[in-house]
Amino acid sequence: MRAHQNGTISTDVSNFLLNCFVRSPVWQRWLSLPLSLLFLLAMGANATLLITIRLEAALHQPMYYLLSLLSLLDIVLCLTVIPKVLAIFWFDLRSISFSACFLQMYIMNCFQAMESCTFMVMAYDRYVAICHPLRYPSIITDQFVVKAAIFILARNIFMTVPIPILSARLYYCGKNVIENCICANMFVSRLSCDDVTINRIYQFAAGWTLLGSDLVLIFLSYIFILRAVLRLKAEGAVAKALSTCGSHFILILFLSTILLVFVLTHVAKKQVSPDVPVLLNVLHHVIPAALNPIVYGVRTQEIKQGIQRLLKKGL
Repeated sequence: MRAHQNGTISTDVSNFLLNCFVRSPVWQRWLSLPLSLLFLLAMGANATLLITIRLEAALHQPMYYLLSLLSLLDIVLCLTVIPKVLAIFWFDLRSISFSACFLQMYIMNCFQAMESCTFMVMAYDRYVAICHPLRYPSIITDQFVVKAAIFILARNIFMTVPIPILSARLYYCGKNVIENCICANMFVSRLSCDDVTINRIYQFAAGWTLLGSDLVLIFLSYIFILRAVLRLKAEGAVAKALSTCGSHFILILFLSTILLVFVLTHVAKKQVSPDVPVLLNVLHHVIPAALNPIVYGVRTQEIKQGIQRLLKKGL
C-alpha cells in the first residue's frame, strides 16, 4: 500500500499481464502457426550453422566465428521472446513476474544492440576483404575477432543496463496490464505512477547511439564496397562481389526497415491499429533470426559444402 498526496491509496502489483492481441483473438489463432514455424526454422537453421562451423575445421576462420556469434545472439533472442508469446496464444499464460519481465527487457535490448554491432563488424570484414584483399589476412585475424567480441559484449552490456534498472525503480500501482506480447521498456514504464521522462530520454539516446551509429557505419562500409566493386576489371568479379555483399546488405536494410516502420507506427498510432506495432515487435525477434543463417550461411559456398559433408557423415 502507498498513500498519495491527494488522499488516494494505491496497492502495489506483484506481476504483469501481457495483453497479447486480446482484442483480436482471431490474430492469435492465425499467428500461432506461422510464428511457431518461423521459431522452429530460426532455431534449426542457427543450430545447424553453429554445429557445421564447430565441426568443420575448414570453417575455423574469423568470418565464420562472427557468423557463429550472430547465430548465438539470434537463438537467445528467439528463446527470450517467442516461447512466452506462444504460451499466451495456446494456453493464455499472460502473467509474468516482475523479475522475469525486467530480465526479458534487458536481454531484448542488450542482444539486439549486440546483433546490430555484429552486423557492423561483419560489414567491416566484407569491406576489408573487397577493398583491401591483400591486407585481409593481416587485418582480420583471430585476435581481431576476440577484440571485436569483447567490444560487442562490453559496449552493449553496459550501455543497456540502465534501461531495465530505470524501469524497475519506478513505482507500479493499480495498472499491471502491458499492452504488448513482450516486456518492451516504454510499454511497461507507462504503467507506473511516476514520471518516466528519464526512461524515455535514455531509451531514445541509447537507441540512436547504439543502433544509429552501427547503421551509419554499415551503410558507409557498403558504399565503399560498391565503389570498389564498380572499379573491378576482372570478368565476373563484379557479379561475385555483389552476390556476396548484396544479400547481406538487403538483410540489414530489411532489419532497419522493420525498425523504421515500428517507429512510424508509434508516431502515427492514431491512424493505425494498436496491434500493428505489437505484431512488428514480435516479428522483429523471429524473422531476422530465421533469415540470418540462410542469407549469411547457406548462401556461402564453404558452409553449404560443410553441411553436405556432415550430412554424408551422418548417413
